[in-house]
Amino acid sequence: MKPQSTAFLEWLTRWESELPAVPLESVVREPTRTAILSVDLIKGFCTIGPLASPRVAGIVPNVVHLFQRAYDLGVRHFLLTQDTHDPDSVEFGAFPAHCVAGTAESETVDELRALPFSDLFVVIPKKSISSSIGTELVPWLDSHPAVNTFIVVGDCTDLCVYQAAMFLRLRANVQGLRDFRVVVPADGVQTYDMPVETALQLGALPHDGDLLHRVFLYSMALNGIEVVASLT
Repeated sequence: MKPQSTAFLEWLTRWESELPAVPLESVVREPTRTAILSVDLIKGFCTIGPLASPRVAGIVPNVVHLFQRAYDLGVRHFLLTQDTHDPDSVEFGAFPAHCVAGTAESETVDELRALPFSDLFVVIPKKSISSSIGTELVPWLDSHPAVNTFIVVGDCTDLCVYQAAMFLRLRANVQGLRDFRVVVPADGVQTYDMPVETALQLGALPHDGDLLHRVFLYSMALNGIEVVASLT
């Protein structure tokens, strides 16, 4: 590895460890103008199916706590973009078949569904790693122009979360929305891990969960998304 790459990776590790914990109240300044976007916190990525990951399941308690705290502060916009694939989805050429519509894998995790205000959830099905292409997210945004603060949580940091957070940030940039905020708490997002040895056995691509989680948090921060350690 080149010396400059080693220096950057060492810096990146420090950067992540020094992310600030931010009071939720400082983000939810106007509850009626704040939304939480939960990406793919469904059973097929947490507990059952070929893409279920204990790393992803591990963030569920943090997200549930965040939902409850936000609700207590007056937030009422909770958007859940979730994989809901056709049985012959084109995406299955890149990933194993997962989260097919009508199966348990495509269901919201029980912990979120158990919240007493789950009737407020706006579930937005999606058929790719994008929360915005071919979904009802853009119509929702167009019909709620006053919402200018989004807290993004879910999985995977380097795939669906990255796509969703970047879409929100770039859309706001194009529209000249200077007061628009996209906030990602690092303890509310996560990605899966596949060691090289396992990948070679499966004929799949390896995936270093710790490194890619960190790199994509950095990439979001580089693009103007507010990345914090947690929302306390």
